[in-house]
Amino acid sequence: MEEERILIIEDEHKIADTLKLGLSENGYDVEVAYDGITGQELFKANQYDLIILDINLPAKNGYALCKDFRMVNPGIPIIILTSLIELEDKIKGYEVGADDYIVKPFEFKELLLKIKVFLKRSLSQALPENNILTAGDLEMNLDNKEVKRNNKLINLTAKEFQLLEYLLLNKNKVVSRSEIATNVWGIDFDTNTNVIDVYINYLRNKIDKSFEPRLIQTLIGMGYIVKDKES
Repeated sequence: MEEERILIIEDEHKIADTLKLGLSENGYDVEVAYDGITGQELFKANQYDLIILDINLPAKNGYALCKDFRMVNPGIPIIILTSLIELEDKIKGYEVGADDYIVKPFEFKELLLKIKVFLKRSLSQALPENNILTAGDLEMNLDNKEVKRNNKLINLTAKEFQLLEYLLLNKNKVVSRSEIATNVWGIDFDTNTNVIDVYINYLRNKIDKSFEPRLIQTLIGMGYIVKDKES
């Protein structure tokens, strides 16, 4: 079986080299860039299965890189690994498209577990042959990242796009908040946060508020479901 390829973009050489050694020992093909521009060039020149990304990087910061990577490849798992601990930094990381946000210092075993989960999820998600997801008159094009409802273009943030994509991939199926947390945010579900509900409301305001019928429905105590027709 071909080794899964991981790109590490980290300017602290000791951390980057230690990560490369540990991941290589676990069977991954790993490349390292010590600045943002080199990381971007490697990403353009090669095919990777997962990216580990610092924020404070020379030449080009991790937020800008993450946003660029997500635009090119909306499905690739991106893990931000950083010393920035403020909630605002974490929110910004998710907004530009990160799947997970891990604060240094970190446990390698935890990172390795998350990598395995993301890679398994990435391989298991079946996409339609034409890369277009639909529900009623809503259409999501995974190639050009456009979302339309009733032929009207709708602008979504990176995280809103990921959330809607997951809901559409599970159309007509109830998905729990914990499933959304794992598959969209890549974090252990925290019952004390309402971030999922907030983003569901963001989506509703954009794709349901001015249209009929409503597509995103709440099943109290169970989760959310996107249906082709309102019941």
